[in-house]
Amino acid sequence: MDIIYGSAPNGLLCGYLFEQGRPGVAVDLAGALAWLARDAVADGDFIWLHFNLADAAAEPWIAGNLPVVPEFFDALHEGSRSTRIEDAHDTLVAVVNDVAFTFSFDPSDIETLWVNVGPRVAITARVHPLRSIDRLRQAVRDGQCFRSSVLILNALLHDQGDVLVRIVREATIQVDEVEDRMLVGRLGDRRKDLGRLRRVLVRLQRLLAPEPGALFRLLREPPPWIHAGDLDAMRQATEEVSLVLRDLAALQERIKLVQDEIAAQVGEQTNKSVFTLTVVTVLALPINIVAGLLGMNVGGIPLAQNPEGFLWIVAIVVTFTALAGWWAFRRKD
Repeated sequence: MDIIYGSAPNGLLCGYLFEQGRPGVAVDLAGALAWLARDAVADGDFIWLHFNLADAAAEPWIAGNLPVVPEFFDALHEGSRSTRIEDAHDTLVAVVNDVAFTFSFDPSDIETLWVNVGPRVAITARVHPLRSIDRLRQAVRDGQCFRSSVLILNALLHDQGDVLVRIVREATIQVDEVEDRMLVGRLGDRRKDLGRLRRVLVRLQRLLAPEPGALFRLLREPPPWIHAGDLDAMRQATEEVSLVLRDLAALQERIKLVQDEIAAQVGEQTNKSVFTLTVVTVLALPINIVAGLLGMNVGGIPLAQNPEGFLWIVAIVVTFTALAGWWAFRRKD
């Protein structure tokens, strides 16, 4: 049974003990410390502890009581939050990004999880709730077994890939709707949504793409306590994420093409509007000039005493208007 939120001291959200390949058993901080104090444990047995960093007491307690390397705390406080896995003194330190529960395709909905994985303990910490952790906790409650602590990290990477797949599908549906509206000329204000969606996808790709250099070094020289099978599982998990990120990049390119097409349509409509205004101005120019000349209150106005003067003026205006219209449409062609 999970610890009720806010009831455990030092920010602990949940803790599980995995022994002899059996499903995890819930433990509190006292039980975890007692188990870690044992001198001899079976190979593959470990404890998973998940903390809430919004609790001010969580980080000091982790630093003072758990076997955590300094690189873990460096990752907590540094500005870069791109996804990566590094080997620090035979301990895996990982930064995993995921989306919050209330993900609405907004850049602020992307959250970070920090992981410290050793042979006997796996520690995860976050500030805001994440979907991947919720799925992992549900899997543990359903009885899923983990034969080593590395598989906790692999499960998080797999869940991150699954979340990315759903995001790509939902984003693809939104882009399809924008394209359909664009084809029927009923785009409305969806251009703004398209730009926001592209910004979210760009940030997702930047944060979720694993750093290849660190991962290559880890796979080439892994810590000695990691089994070959677990290392292969980690490699597969990162490859799955990389494949999804390729789809994400392709979707970004598609959105860019749609935005270019929308911009071209807007430019074409603007040119048509400008041309219409130009034609109206040109057609009204002769009559405005003639009306201005004949409306001057001075002597010597031509045809003032001629009974057919009005017809002559109309003929002149029509002639010049026809010539101006011919010139304007000729320039358009």
